[in-house]
Amino acid sequence: MNEARRYPDRPFLAASAAIVRDGKVLVVRRAQPPANGLFSLPGGVVEIGETLHEAVAREVREETNLTIEPVALAGFRETIVRDQQNRVERHFVILPFAARWIAGEPVLNDELSEWRWVEQDEIASLPTTPGLAAIVATAFERLAAIN
Repeated sequence: MNEARRYPDRPFLAASAAIVRDGKVLVVRRAQPPANGLFSLPGGVVEIGETLHEAVAREVREETNLTIEPVALAGFRETIVRDQQNRVERHFVILPFAARWIAGEPVLNDELSEWRWVEQDEIASLPTTPGLAAIVATAFERLAAIN
């Protein structure tokens, strides 16, 4: 995790992707704080000048080597981590997208330790970031509505 993102003056905007391929979704296990050891969706911080679609496609490519097509927003999440003195140590606003897999096989960067293509109902049995199952369910709904 970028140390410059600890004790921020403002929240960081991030984008992630519920990538669907053959009826399964890609989940990745985080290898660094604040979600170390938990399964989540690939993604990261939006850079200045990027659209949300550009940001999520870039972050997915950097983290997993996959090419995706972001289709629709699938909700939002906030992550606020406080230290022992109740100071905000990290604050992220995360916009997850429903996305289609286009090409590639997962090759993880050092921010991730594991990947799995899973059925939607398998998510409940995994240690995940809060709200992951609901985001994935919404992503499947959004993709079904478009097809």
